[in-house]
Order: sequence, then C-alpha cells, then structure tokens
Amino acid sequence: MDDPTLTFDSHRGRLQGIAYRMLGSMAEAEEVVQDAWLRWHEADKASFDSAEAWLVTVVTRLSIDRLRAAKVQREHYIGAWMPEPVLTDAPESPEQLLERADNISVAFLAVLERLAPEARAAFLLREVFDADYDEIARTLGKSEAACRQLVHRAKAQVQEGRPRFSVPRETHQRLLRAFADAAARGSLQDLKALMAEDVELIGDGGGKVQSFSKILRGSQRLAQLYFALWRRLGPAVRMELVEINGEPGLLRFVDGALESAQTFEIEDERIVRIRAQRNPDKLAHIARLYFSSPKE
Repeated sequence: MDDPTLTFDSHRGRLQGIAYRMLGSMAEAEEVVQDAWLRWHEADKASFDSAEAWLVTVVTRLSIDRLRAAKVQREHYIGAWMPEPVLTDAPESPEQLLERADNISVAFLAVLERLAPEARAAFLLREVFDADYDEIARTLGKSEAACRQLVHRAKAQVQEGRPRFSVPRETHQRLLRAFADAAARGSLQDLKALMAEDVELIGDGGGKVQSFSKILRGSQRLAQLYFALWRRLGPAVRMELVEINGEPGLLRFVDGALESAQTFEIEDERIVRIRAQRNPDKLAHIARLYFSSPKE
C-alpha cells in the first residue's frame, strides 16, 4: 500500500464511527467512507494542514447531506424507523463498557434521531469524539459560538430522551438469559414477571416483513405475544445472547434464519422497552457477520 492508503486506513475507524452514528446505518456509513476515500485519492494532500481534520470534515459533511435526504425519505417509511443494529465484541474493561454502551447503543442512536443534522454532527464531534470547538467550527463552516449553542441544545434534547438509569452488565445479561429461557419454555408467567407493567415493544419491519405499526404496551400483552410465537413454532424458534451496539441483546432465529435483533432497556431489574429490528435489509450486516464467524 502507498502512504495515502495507509494514512486513510489509520483514520478509517474514526470515520466509520462518525458516519454510523450520524446515519444509524452501517450500509450507508460504509458508502460515505468509500466516497470519502475517492475524494481523498483525488485530493491535493500537500495542501492539508491535517489529513485527519480534512477527512473528518469530508465525512461529516457527506453524512449531513445524506441525513437531510434520509429524513425526508423516512417521513414515508412504513411503521417505526429504527437504526440498523451491529454486532460488537464484548468490551475488555469497565471503561470500554461505559464508553461503548453509552454512545453506540440502539437506544442512544434512536435519541439522536431527534436532532437536526448539523446539531447531531456538532454533538457527536464534541461529546463522543472529543473534538475542540474550533475543529467543529471548521468542519461545519460555522462560528465557535454557534457550535457551542448547537451542542448545548443538542445535549438537552439527548439527555431528555436517554434511559434514566444505567444497568450493570451482569444484570443486563442475567435478565436477557432469563427472558430467552422463558420464551423458549413458553412460560407466560415468567415472561410477564421479567417485564415492567408498562413495558413497550417497538418493531421495525420497514414494510418488508410483518411488524406492528404502533408501539405495543403492557406486560400481559407482550408476554402473550412471545407465548403465541412459542405455541405456533415451538423449537423452530431460538434466541441467542450476543453483543449488539455495545450492550447485551438477543438474536432470534426461526428455522435457522435470523428473524430479528432485539435490544432491551432495563430499570429496577425489569424490562421497560424492547426494540425489535425485523427489517431484513437492516439485518443483512448482522447476518453476514454472524453466519461467517466460527461457532464454538
């Protein structure tokens, strides 16, 4: 590889991280990074003060443009739109756990959807990627004062929508194992006991597969939903505990095919919200990684 390729690849992780958090789609993030690579390949690199700053600016602006177009398209999306989940390796330390679960979880990405594209970019660059305000100003083509205002307002919106409590990883895993076990046994009572009375289920089928157009609420209703699937399909349904967007989550398989990726919000050792991604287009990345990796 030549030096420009090495330079680009050394920043690829950061660029991919920005694009994914901006767009909530790994497929689109990869396209943005590829577009940035083409521009980098053709650029006059001798004129750059900082290759990283130039690349971050390009990826951020490309992501803003894509997000503006996506927001218009999502107005016509069938049912609830949710981010595309990704499989992540288990963090090695408590510090890594806090960092990853806090800024890449499906719940966090869903909250980011509240923000306008430039506010989302300013917030992510500052709060997740620790960029200075002068760098953010150059990236967005705004004054530092304007960027501070964008970040300040975005932080308030994000804080308002974030889960109220953080849950120890061991608790999260234990509850999901118990939930998967209860679903596998078809235990209506145990399923209901693991959920808060006002639990919510949000499903995204994207019009490609059957899903609920509205949020389902109530532990009895949701327990009956999982029980009905067990009663109808029995052992053809299997759930597996994995790492989804930095947190424990469940993959559900039907007849060996990936049917959904489910993430869970927990409060007071009860499940309060389930997000079930069923859109096959948004499961393609997970399915490709899962089925291509060696199994123990």
